[in-house]
Amino acid sequence: MRIYNTLTRQLEELRPIEPGHVRMYTCGPTVYNFAHIGNLRAYVFEDLLRRTIRYNGCRVTQVMNLTDVDDKTIKGARQAGIPLRDFTRTYKDAFFQDLKAINIEPAEHYPAATDHVPAMIDLIGMLLAKGVAYRSVDGSIYFSIAKFPGYGKLAHLDMVNLQPGARVAQDEYEKENLADFALWKAWDELDGDVAWESPWGRGRPGWHIECSAMGMQYLGPSFDLHTGGIDNMFPHHEDEIAQSEAATGSQFVRYWMHCAHLVVDGRKMSKSLGNFFTLRDLLKEGFTGREVRYVLASAHYRQALNFTFDALRAARASLARIDEFRARLTEYCAGATPADGDLPEWVQVARAAITGAWAEDLGMPESLGALFDLIHAGNRALDARTSPTSIAAAITLIDDLDRVYGFLAPVAATPDVGVEALLAARQAARKGRDFPEADRLRAAIEAAGWIIQDTPTGPKLKRK
Repeated sequence: MRIYNTLTRQLEELRPIEPGHVRMYTCGPTVYNFAHIGNLRAYVFEDLLRRTIRYNGCRVTQVMNLTDVDDKTIKGARQAGIPLRDFTRTYKDAFFQDLKAINIEPAEHYPAATDHVPAMIDLIGMLLAKGVAYRSVDGSIYFSIAKFPGYGKLAHLDMVNLQPGARVAQDEYEKENLADFALWKAWDELDGDVAWESPWGRGRPGWHIECSAMGMQYLGPSFDLHTGGIDNMFPHHEDEIAQSEAATGSQFVRYWMHCAHLVVDGRKMSKSLGNFFTLRDLLKEGFTGREVRYVLASAHYRQALNFTFDALRAARASLARIDEFRARLTEYCAGATPADGDLPEWVQVARAAITGAWAEDLGMPESLGALFDLIHAGNRALDARTSPTSIAAAITLIDDLDRVYGFLAPVAATPDVGVEALLAARQAARKGRDFPEADRLRAAIEAAGWIIQDTPTGPKLKRK
């Protein structure tokens, strides 16, 4: 499998340090609010990457952190008037609900920053001992980028024209503000009761040290793969590299992968423009997690994704086409066992094209094109009344491909109690020959998103 390594700006063969085992760190949520669809785009990319690596026969150990102490979470807890842990718990729970709704496989570890502060203190102590960190007048600890010659190698910064400036205490800053960054922040009144004891006094860790400490604790001082959104590349990932390699003297990560931004209707997503959406917003509009996953997976991860409601509606139509093909296959091949020996040529061609696209830097657009070529060829084989044992191979292939896609299997839709009650009332109205009332109830059921199919065994409900 070849991937684009941000560190080298080249496509490279993914060769793990331990053969057959990829150790992977993914930047998880800062749990101060609900995840928006830009965040979900990164999580879907990372899930597709994980699934593809596993599809190719490698074991994966994935760590996805939960940033539950930083400038944003502390500010949010203070404004809400509740303890930090209680404030972040709501958004941690929502995060895992979102992952389930868009069918993201669980990582092996979800470390929360607040549970790993001792490891961060130990790492800061190593940096102080090596002389690459220093204590400021207020008791905070900063990393000196001038003491790390490789600083800027990930973001490819021009260190000559971007001279280091003053220290910055905030977690996030712009490239033009190149400066020493905080490893440990001395307590002040804005932190309230959020503080830990350290050899340098009470305080809390900076954002960047969190990922280094947790990554190395679970994956070792050097590991294979680190991913995130392109906005994490600088300063966050650059700072991770500096502090980790300065502490251990070893390469921190071999491969870095970043997904591009998501825009909405061609514009940057923002609340002021009214185009800021969480998954909950989209579900309230009647879309499904499966449809959202399809849209987020459909563009190449290194290309900006233009998210629109038209794209969601197109995803619904594409998934309906997939479901229709699968249902037609299942009905035609009922009871048939896939033939032994060679697969039909059209199945072989599709499988090679799809898996080949995945293996070339997660070429999802190309793989989806090949998937619909498979459907076209399969429908032609069905029309030609090809042997069911031959066509049954396509069902097996679709199930196999869904190990990566995660949206090919139709999700069983179950009407809620209110819709079932409307259906029962319609049946009663029909038996009483109150057809106007039966028509009214049918319209109410359709407005709720369901179609009634009257069959010899009684009425059935089908999702619109």
